[in-house]
Amino acid sequence: MHPNPTFRAEDTARHIAFARERSFGVLALSTDTAPLISHVPFLLSEDGTHAELHLVRSNPIVRALRLPGPARIAVSGPDGYVSPDWYGAEDQVPTWNYVAVHLTGQLEQRPQEELLDLLDRQSAFYEARLLPKPPWTTQKMSADALERMMRMIVPFRLRIDDIQGTWKLNQNKPDAARESAAEQIAHNGIGSELEALQKLMAQVDRGGN
Repeated sequence: MHPNPTFRAEDTARHIAFARERSFGVLALSTDTAPLISHVPFLLSEDGTHAELHLVRSNPIVRALRLPGPARIAVSGPDGYVSPDWYGAEDQVPTWNYVAVHLTGQLEQRPQEELLDLLDRQSAFYEARLLPKPPWTTQKMSADALERMMRMIVPFRLRIDDIQGTWKLNQNKPDAARESAAEQIAHNGIGSELEALQKLMAQVDRGGN
């Protein structure tokens, strides 16, 4: 995570709420060569003590993790480039604003008997955001198709012992400079979810960060 404490002043509760709402991240597992990486949806518990996920059985992480071992899920949020010209101040340099939360702990494979319950809870969590669309459930699948799918995937749990976050939103700039940059990001920026990033930057001086 970013070493500057200015960007790491948020409390753990906000990190948990962000990661839980996002529910998608990059799972990383160390190896003797390059880290193994997988992009995964996950369910984070309300207290942030564990995250549940599943992986396809052929995923290298499944083959590498014979016993529980250290792993991390990196959850990214809005991000965008900030041009020095947008601050309205001299002697500034380019930067990139972003939000990120890291969930670190012990990753373990869970019994296959837990898979169906995990799939049902995951789909219910996501489908609830699509209301009033009638929720999809595994009961809409034929028994044979569901059985074939479940043979291909494996349930996992990350037991979390450390949560860290960076909310880099130009907190180190004067209010006028930060607000000017936020306005430009929303209309002329490059990155992802720029309107959301602009709102987060604008909230800094109102106690939002």
